[in-house]
Amino acid sequence: MGFNRYMLVAFLESVKYTGHLVPISFLRIFLGYYYFQQAFAHFKSDFLVRPQIAEQISEFLPLSHAPEWYRFFITSQFIPHWQGLAFLITGFEFALALSYIFGYVVRPMALLAVFFCANMLFISGSAQEDLFKTFLAIHFVLAWVGAGRCLGMDYYFFKRRRGIWW
Repeated sequence: MGFNRYMLVAFLESVKYTGHLVPISFLRIFLGYYYFQQAFAHFKSDFLVRPQIAEQISEFLPLSHAPEWYRFFITSQFIPHWQGLAFLITGFEFALALSYIFGYVVRPMALLAVFFCANMLFISGSAQEDLFKTFLAIHFVLAWVGAGRCLGMDYYFFKRRRGIWW
């Protein structure tokens, strides 16, 4: 029971000592909710059983600004293994949503999200290009400031185990 009390105290202290991050924390929580909605929509739809992602990649790849070696990698790995990619995207969105909502390991997850958005920028259509560029910048900022330390579980670990991940 002592662990829960310390977690609650650390949560309340996070607002006191990192209160300047409250607006960024609300952005983090909102983004987590957005990713949860996206993952749930992918899970409930036929995204995991129909090759929608492969069709989308095949349509947009000739217009993409991706380097030639990356286009070859996408063509040889992503398109034939579209179902694994669909599960990977949906699973990562769920994991990112939980991390952002609870504020746990936000910095490493935000760095992975930067990589995720860069990949989605190369393989998705131009209609979503601005969205992924914006998300790329937001994830980078969340990683930079360590947004999980305010209104999240990361402050508890930051306080006890200093390091770059918190």
